[in-house]
Amino acid sequence: MLPGIGIFGTGNIVKVVVPFLREKGFKIEALWGRTVESAKEVAKELNIPFYTNKIDDVLLRKDVDLIFIVCSPNLHSQISVKALGIGKHVLCDKPGGLCQNDVLKMVKASQYYPSLISIVNHSLRFLPAFSQMKKYILDGFIGNSNEITVCDIRVQMGSLLHDKYDWLCDDKMGGGILTLVGSHVIDLVSHLISQRAARVHSVVRTFTKVTNQINGHRHITSPDFCVFQMEMDNGALVTVTLNNHLPGMFNQEVLVCGKLGHLAVRGGDLYAYKNTAQKEEVIYLDVEDMKHKYEQLNPVATNVIPKPYMKGLFKMIGALKEAFLPVEDKRGWIKEPVELAASFEDELYVQAVIDALRKSSMNREWVKVSILKEESDPNSMLSAAVRCSGISL
Repeated sequence: MLPGIGIFGTGNIVKVVVPFLREKGFKIEALWGRTVESAKEVAKELNIPFYTNKIDDVLLRKDVDLIFIVCSPNLHSQISVKALGIGKHVLCDKPGGLCQNDVLKMVKASQYYPSLISIVNHSLRFLPAFSQMKKYILDGFIGNSNEITVCDIRVQMGSLLHDKYDWLCDDKMGGGILTLVGSHVIDLVSHLISQRAARVHSVVRTFTKVTNQINGHRHITSPDFCVFQMEMDNGALVTVTLNNHLPGMFNQEVLVCGKLGHLAVRGGDLYAYKNTAQKEEVIYLDVEDMKHKYEQLNPVATNVIPKPYMKGLFKMIGALKEAFLPVEDKRGWIKEPVELAASFEDELYVQAVIDALRKSSMNREWVKVSILKEESDPNSMLSAAVRCSGISL
């Protein structure tokens, strides 16, 4: 029997995910919103029977066993830790939190309750083109693991902002292309080539500080452009460009080069080139028709979430359903179908890279990536700022 789901968040992604969860057989039991009004509005639109602005009212429901967290990042860690502590499975949106301290708490909670599913929405791992790319890399198509030389990633898209000021406008609240798109890229690269960043260098900028709708006393601080390099621990060099300045467009290319050739994913298709060949060839063409799924979704929401990310999310939800299919033992679910998903430990690494990239851009120098092992001083300025921006349970 599939678990009942409690959703935290009222944004466009909720309007995308709920119809597909229902198509897969999940029952949405409860919805949390920052205000009762916002929760009521979305619950009515999506026909969700219970809504609230109190976190515990969702977590403590007996008909809720799986928590979807798609609210502002300052609440991700708090909700995840508490949900795991009372025996709920967790799928958390990226980023895991506002700093490594946040994510480290999630890691420790997941380690304390290893029988529970605790994963992060890095959906590109489930996109078929990237699954095929990883297989070709593991098979040595472009050389062995020591012969991967360069990865080049470019993502060009429109603004991530809404028509009103909210957390997406604030860098300290987790908004901006670095956390919302860069986190996907950082996770994907390490997943594909099985290497992690040793040190990084970046330029992170906020060019759009006001818009026609957001022009009051609070200005936009979330970055809309960044370019960075990562030196990986096994010798590969990664270059990434993320650009929010192309309204109405979405282009994404992931190129991985090795001694024997290269592999490239453009959109949802996989291309390959061997040094012995005459030209680049398509080795995986994404022809799966998902039009019927998109037609179920809120049309405004589908314009906000790029199709590769949406398709990867649908595939991840499909794997999540498989994890809860009946099995012979008494648990009633198995973890294997979601082992491909990013874990909280993976997200701690991603957050460590983001922290290093921010520091690099500020200091204009290469910065070593350092993963936190123990929580830092709670009286530090950063921790104090995080506490001030958060909302207590």
